[in-house]
Amino acid sequence: MISYPRHLAASAALLLFTLGSVCALPSPEVPSTTNDDSHALEARDGTCFPAIGYKMPANPPANNLQWWCDPKNEYAFVGFSYEVTACQSLSQLQREFKDMRTTFNSRFVRLYGFCDREGFYDDIVTAAWDNTLGVHALIWFGFDGGDEWIGRRDTLFAALHSNPKAKFVTRGVQFGSEPLFDNVLSPNDLAAQVIAAKANLSSLNIPVTVSELAYGYQERGGAQNVLDALDFINIHMLPFFSQQASTGDQAWPLVQQDLNWFIQHGKGKKMWFDENGWPSVTSPSVQPNSPNAVADVPNEHAYYTLLDNHCEDLKQVTGGGISWFAHIYSDNQEPGYGIYDSSGKLKFPFKPRTSC
Repeated sequence: MISYPRHLAASAALLLFTLGSVCALPSPEVPSTTNDDSHALEARDGTCFPAIGYKMPANPPANNLQWWCDPKNEYAFVGFSYEVTACQSLSQLQREFKDMRTTFNSRFVRLYGFCDREGFYDDIVTAAWDNTLGVHALIWFGFDGGDEWIGRRDTLFAALHSNPKAKFVTRGVQFGSEPLFDNVLSPNDLAAQVIAAKANLSSLNIPVTVSELAYGYQERGGAQNVLDALDFINIHMLPFFSQQASTGDQAWPLVQQDLNWFIQHGKGKKMWFDENGWPSVTSPSVQPNSPNAVADVPNEHAYYTLLDNHCEDLKQVTGGGISWFAHIYSDNQEPGYGIYDSSGKLKFPFKPRTSC
């Protein structure tokens, strides 16, 4: 098991959501099921991968240049973070990826943690292709400052180049998790890694990003060179750890504060909430910074309902709207953060909107 609770506790100690409102998001509106953007329909009428309703071809096309849906149409709920430290078998990946797609209308899965088993990413590719899911792959740094990430990077890149289906399901490669906050690499070194990865993957048309907190950038002077190097921005949104946190249904101002910082500094790039959630339990290493913060199942549910109710607001964010993942698929992966509990039962009704 990844020491994710320790990670969140460390994040909690310094996760001071940006005070003051800049470039404020609009006020909440009544949720709507209509959409007058005819271009956006392209992502929902089954003509591009991984749109809801898209039918996978028997074999990959000649290239992936006209393969992906326009990122400007990928907003609202898009899928789950999924920890792979258990090195799931192909059969388990197939079963759980199918559940993501058919039960929840997921379009993507964001990998979290690591599995160093030979051929594991090939299994990810197979399960993603078979179940019409795009993948946010991850180069896992860990929390102890080791250099294992270098071998993981090279192994992932080799799989991306050798597996003929990999470039058709890999929506992007992330450096993470939170390499700036954890001080694994300096901003200059991290930016250089991103630039080198983009060059390595350019023939595959696979973009590159970093999975990071707002505070990770802020504590490094903004790390604008890293933001400038990214193809898109993956944001950790964990408002439970704010010093102003209370309940999940009251988290919108906290979401706005961090998001506004990225709007101000992201230069219009597409943004995703990739590590995004509210815990249903605390533990010795998962503790709030606010005495009013409540961790229980109703508040985990309330946080996702909040995002769903703000679909229209998040859709308006520059770059094509915010795409958000639920962190995480199962409590068996990260206790307290799963949509499923440790016995495999849904902890609350979960049918988030995929468009608005």
